Amino acid sequence: MKTIILQGQNIPYQITRSDRSKNLRISISRDGNLLAILPYGMDEKFAENFIQKKSDWILKKIKYFQKHKFHILPKSSQKEYKLRKKEAYAIIKEKILYFNSFYKFAIGKITIRRQKTRWGSCSRKGNLNFNFNIIHLPQNLLNYLVVHELCHLKELNHSKKFWELVSLQIPDYKILRKELKSLI
Repeated sequence: MKTIILQGQNIPYQITRSDRSKNLRISISRDGNLLAILPYGMDEKFAENFIQKKSDWILKKIKYFQKHKFHILPKSSQKEYKLRKKEAYAIIKEKILYFNSFYKFAIGKITIRRQKTRWGSCSRKGNLNFNFNIIHLPQNLLNYLVVHELCHLKELNHSKKFWELVSLQIPDYKILRKELKSLI
């Protein structure tokens, strides 16, 4: 791991290269680690200059993640995952049955998965997928997530109609949506 000085602070960072990357990208993980992803053939000095130019944004994000400690398990053993997966399935199924008693949508399969970038998704076939880390969410965020995915069974988009459906059960969805997005 390398370090770079940004506005007087030593910031550790890692450089990786990717065949799929056409441009330089930087990201900051929930635990505050800075990562620069470069396409092959790009000079590392270019990345360092880019990081310097983006120092305000980088330091702001690092500070945010330090301030907001998330209760999501970053990694788990396979044994723990299987145990938590069953727990997550039971929780999510109960919530789906409760909220769908209002909506009465046809539901396909319900699955729990390890996902790094999503809390949930809905397929065109009506299958609902959820991140196994839902077990760490507070009830209000879990309720919002379930209603959000259920409403995709009727509206596979984020149109005005979709948000009207969500607001029938979760009137403060805008606040909860923002909070949930900050956790993944």
